[in-house]
Amino acid sequence: MCGRYVIISTPEAIRALFGYNEQPNFPPRYNVAPTQPIPVVRLVEGKRSFALMRWGLLPSWVKEPKTFPLLINARGESALDKPAFRNAMRRRRCLIPTDGFYEWQAGTRRRPYFVRRKRGVDGSAPPFAFAGLWETWIGPNGEEVDTAAIITTVANRALASIHERMPVFVSREAFDLWLDCAKVDANTAAALIRPADESLLEAYEISPAVNSVANDSAALIAPLAAAADGVAPPTPNRPQMTAKSKKTKAPDDQATLL
Repeated sequence: MCGRYVIISTPEAIRALFGYNEQPNFPPRYNVAPTQPIPVVRLVEGKRSFALMRWGLLPSWVKEPKTFPLLINARGESALDKPAFRNAMRRRRCLIPTDGFYEWQAGTRRRPYFVRRKRGVDGSAPPFAFAGLWETWIGPNGEEVDTAAIITTVANRALASIHERMPVFVSREAFDLWLDCAKVDANTAAALIRPADESLLEAYEISPAVNSVANDSAALIAPLAAAADGVAPPTPNRPQMTAKSKKTKAPDDQATLL
């Protein structure tokens, strides 16, 4: 599953990759957690559009959000059939920009790992995209809340020793195939739900400091040895996101996976 992730590329780099017209400014986020606002890309009147949505999908038919499970992930194997996701799979697919995610290896002591795109020869890597679903929940007083979930699948061999599940990634060439719900039916789009190629990602152990959502700095993605020495990559200066975030507990305390 994916219960925490990172988005640290500049707004300009993300806009260039996803091709939306909006020009949002948002800060680097090293510990994005459920219920917080996350950047989402969807089609609006045939054009790619940027939006902020709450991470944790609420189907439109939910009566009382406080008693409904927090759906941060959707199992790709059952997204076409589960009542919570099937309408979104048909009509409201989205992309969620990312630079990597965290996963915890089970054991006597749960060990956190950072999973990211493999670096190029210059040490850099472009952002990429989770496959996502979104819904607008309308409350009894007419209030509207846009919400989203990340689709997961079985882990590839490179990550299976850390966790049995992983997010689904959509390549740049397949963005339109995933986003265009009017022209591409859900069964066709579902062909993109598969483990990432093993050559795409790399993973390394990091500090347990990531367990607390109060921690949100470049130190979180430093390899464990470097983190112990107090070494971390520099944090770029970026404008602050205007949407307010909400504190949450550790991912296992609140994530529901269907």
